[in-house]
Amino acid sequence: MNDIHLIDVTNRDGVQTSRILLSKLAKTMINLYLDDMGVYQSEIGFPTLKHEVNYINANLQLAEMGVVKKLHLEGWCRAVPEDIELTFKNCPKIKHLNISISTSDIMIKGKFQGRKTWKDVLNSMVDALKIARAHGAETVGVNAEDASRTETEKLIEFAQAAKENGADRFRYCDTLGGDDPITIYEKIKRITEATQIPLEMHCHNDLGMAEAVSLAGAQGAVESGVDCYINTTINGYGERAGNCDLVSILLALKYSSGFKDKVHLHDKVDLKKSWKIARYSSYAFDIPIPIKQVGIGANAFAHESGIHADGALKDRRNYELYDPEDVGRGVPELLQTGRVITTGEYGGLKGFRHVYDELGIHFHNDREARKILELVQYANLHTQKPLTDDELRFIAEHPKIASKIMTVSSRIK
Repeated sequence: MNDIHLIDVTNRDGVQTSRILLSKLAKTMINLYLDDMGVYQSEIGFPTLKHEVNYINANLQLAEMGVVKKLHLEGWCRAVPEDIELTFKNCPKIKHLNISISTSDIMIKGKFQGRKTWKDVLNSMVDALKIARAHGAETVGVNAEDASRTETEKLIEFAQAAKENGADRFRYCDTLGGDDPITIYEKIKRITEATQIPLEMHCHNDLGMAEAVSLAGAQGAVESGVDCYINTTINGYGERAGNCDLVSILLALKYSSGFKDKVHLHDKVDLKKSWKIARYSSYAFDIPIPIKQVGIGANAFAHESGIHADGALKDRRNYELYDPEDVGRGVPELLQTGRVITTGEYGGLKGFRHVYDELGIHFHNDREARKILELVQYANLHTQKPLTDDELRFIAEHPKIASKIMTVSSRIK
């Protein structure tokens, strides 16, 4: 059986969603949490954007230092030669890329306004791919934007050209979320049987089927003899109605009566880290977790109906498919109800040192502490939120990296 891998795109597709923002420090923390969780790859952002460059280079440095241990850090850009050149100018040590271009007739006509033909799209993708390889990219995924509205024969031609010119994966983008599980299973089988290129599923939730479509496509790819990479976002954040949810996919792969026997998750993902990463992302994005959110919502393990409550008390398996502990829930979360000392933008040295002492981090003298205090003050301004314990630890342990992450260069050398 071929394998499933997870590529989380919260830090790219999630943050380009209308009306929501994420600080560079928060994006870094998400990468660290994904790495700790065991996810294969994070799509960390846009290496062609000036305000992303310091953050991306700092995260690549964390990987070089071994702080990010296994997680692939991947940038996203358009499949045009000038974007590839700019990517490696801005981030010369980047090793993983996904490059994207529109493939459907409606987008070729509507977005390019007659400036590109299908052949132009193919040639642009191939040229960009070759340049990425020439610059030393270790892996390159090639994305067909709006694949769900692209003729299957054209997708086969596109994927075959990508494979012949060195692509590692072909990303099938259900950009408008219009696919259904049965159709996508058949379509993906046809593409992968014809090309034998590893497949990525990138699905949106406009019809509420992002997870089902992703898994059905993955099944079609695996049955055709290739690995599949499922794109996810934490808590399903993403454009319009969102993307395929990370925790939902993990639970489906482990507990669905059908999928658990048909597809195999290669990555050693720690499902128990779900609660922590979901709660942190909700805090960082400032978006409440819906009460019915799979595995994580307040009602995921709540019972009130008499029959259900009675059955759950007798044996939780009567009305629960999996346990709260499976997703990292069940540990009491105690809130301080007495005196609380916090630190932030206007915090002083005494309170600051008290907070770090409580975290088990002790400074040798006030001079050492003040250097970190200045970073913490700026980080609080940067995030516009009280810093979490993990954020405070990260700043103290990696002050130079933290400073770089929170700095935007107006001029890139």
